[in-house]
Amino acid sequence: MRHGPTHEKNFVGWRDVPADLSDHALIARLNAHLPQSSVLISSDLIRASATADTLASDSRMRLPHDPDLRELDFGLWDGMHARDVSQSHPEPQPRLLDHPRRYCGPEGESWNDAARRINAAVDRITQAHPNTHIIAVAHFGVILTQVQRALGVDAHAAMAHKIDNLSVTDIHITPRGWDIGTINHQV
Repeated sequence: MRHGPTHEKNFVGWRDVPADLSDHALIARLNAHLPQSSVLISSDLIRASATADTLASDSRMRLPHDPDLRELDFGLWDGMHARDVSQSHPEPQPRLLDHPRRYCGPEGESWNDAARRINAAVDRITQAHPNTHIIAVAHFGVILTQVQRALGVDAHAAMAHKIDNLSVTDIHITPRGWDIGTINHQV
C-alpha cells in the first residue's frame, strides 16, 4: 500500500517528509481491509514507516524498515517543483518522460536502477516469508515497479496507473508467476 499523503507539491524521493495520518476513519478501514495474519514492512522513510506503524498489531509481525523499499531517488530534483526542473533542465524532463527506464535527474537513479533495487528487496522479503501475506507500505514508484513486473509491461504502461495515498494494490505470487488483483484500491 502507499503511505499517507505528504501534501507536497514538489518531487519527493529520498527526502524524508512526514505523512498526514489524521484521517483515523480511513486508517481504521484500511486496518480492517488488510489481512490480520501477515508480516508488515515499510520503507525506512518516515512517511512510510509511520504509516506502517499505524497498522501494526499483535497479529501482524512488524519487520524492520527496509531502505531498499524507498521511492526513486530523484537526485538534485528532490524538493523541486516540476516547472523549476523544466526551467533549470530544459531537456531532461522530456527525456525522463520519453525514456523513464534510462534517464534520471542529476545524481539520481533511473527507473531501471530503482526497479533492480526494489525487485531484489521484494524477492528477498517474499523468499524469507513464503506462503504469508505481506503488507509492504511503500511509495508510488515502488508500487509501480511491482505493477510493471506483475503485468509484464513497460515503464510507460506501468506509470499510466494511478496510485493514491493510502490505497492498496494487491499482487499475488503464484507457482505460475505474478498475478495482479486490484490496483489503487480505495477502502
